[in-house]
Order: sequence, then C-alpha cells, then structure tokens
Amino acid sequence: MRKTLLIALLPLLLLGCRDRDSGAASTDTPTNSTSTPAGTDTAQNGTDTDTADTGTDTATTDTPATDAPATETAVKPGPVPSGYTRVEALSDKPVRSFDREPELALEDGQDYAAVVDTSEGQMVIDLFEDVPTTVNSFVWLARHRFYDDLLFHRVIEGFVVQGGDPNTAKSDRNAWGQGGPGYTIPLEVRTKYNFDEKGILGMARAQDPNSGGSQFYITLAPASTLNTQYTVFGKVVQGEDVLDKIKKYEAPAEGTPSKMLGVYIVTKNK
Repeated sequence: MRKTLLIALLPLLLLGCRDRDSGAASTDTPTNSTSTPAGTDTAQNGTDTDTADTGTDTATTDTPATDAPATETAVKPGPVPSGYTRVEALSDKPVRSFDREPELALEDGQDYAAVVDTSEGQMVIDLFEDVPTTVNSFVWLARHRFYDDLLFHRVIEGFVVQGGDPNTAKSDRNAWGQGGPGYTIPLEVRTKYNFDEKGILGMARAQDPNSGGSQFYITLAPASTLNTQYTVFGKVVQGEDVLDKIKKYEAPAEGTPSKMLGVYIVTKNK
C-alpha cells in the first residue's frame, strides 16, 4: 500500500497520508495513527488462492489468517429485520480482492439497507441509492461477504467508528487500516446529506478525494467539518445504541477490538 488512509475531524485532525516507501507523513497527520488507504491496491493475504467466478470480476477468496487476534463473540447474529427481504449472497465465503470496480447493479424501486451484525449487537443502516457508485460498491462487497469477521480498527470516542479493512483478518496490526478491495471509487457529494448527527455512514478515503474503497466509518456525534469532504451514503436506522458498545480502539494498539460477525444486504419496495 503506497498511501495511508485516515478519517479525522477537520481541521483539528486533518485527513493525512503517509508514503510507506519514503516514510514521509503529512504534518497534519496525528503521530499515533497508522491508518492507511482504502482500496488503492489489491490487499495481499497469503491465503488468497481460490478464484471465485463473480460474473463481472476476477476475485480471490480470502481466508482469515489462523494467527489473527482472537475476538470474543458476545452477541450472535440477529434475525433479518422485519419488513425487509435478504438479498442473496454472491459467495459462500469471504472474497476480499477484486481487479476492478463492479458494474452498477442496483435495482430500481428497491430501498437498500445493510444489516451489520457485530460482536456488540445488530445495526441496520439505510443506504442512500441516490449515491449510486458508493452504495453499489458497498452492496457488491457485502454480497461477497467481504466484511464478515473484520474488526473495527479505529474507534474514537465522540467521533467515529471505522472498519472495513481486510487486513484486520491478519495478525500484523501495523497493516490495519492499509487495506482495500483492489479498486477505488470517486467522491460523491450530495448537499442534502451531511454529517450532522450520530449514526451517519461515510466512506473513508486517502488524501486523494477519489480514493474510496472498502473502509467506512459511522459518526458517533455531529461532525460538520467533514461535510463535502467525504461521501455520505447511509444512516443507522436501527441499533444506534450498538455504536456506543463498540470498543474504543486505535490500531496498532494491543487489545481486542470489536468485530463484524457479518454484513449482508436487505431490500424492501419503495
């Protein structure tokens, strides 16, 4: 990974990038951060050996390393939320590496949501279909079980819960925050959506505005300084209390972060 990805409160904690080859870091990047870019390169994991036929992309399955840090499963996955229909998965095990951005496949007339089962409980996040590139990518990844068993590698009290890095399936904590799906997506700003309350879903990125990937964050409080700087593409509509239960953690610190047991997509008619 050539650049580092960091989601930070502006202007007090500016988004910063670090070049791993040169070691040079932005002076605005907190010195204790090791977060890095989402999706600028294909995440490497020594277990990526099987090829999955996805129909539009070449993808590799990714089995979490056996020496990955143990996490306690405090809560079992919840049921499919009432009123929604679960969308069929495209893979029976996690696929975490793609060679290009997926083609647009959102169905007209459908209200999409993501069910995020975590070690602390279940959240339902309404996805904003009028932010199509970002939502389509997130849906694509979730349907390939990309997020299953990944950790929340950056959780800052009063700010954000961040996850979605495939590197958290590996034991090297210095690499947490550096992973992505193998492609990037552009910034999508809709002025009607802002980080004006708790529970807003945003797309993480590196210094380049068009460097979104798989990493996402959910606000723990209003963060208006992020407005127009990051893509807003959803909002927690059920289980907001779960956000407060996710363990405070910043990689590469020791400890046992909270994890995503699974993320899947549901729909209902608009």
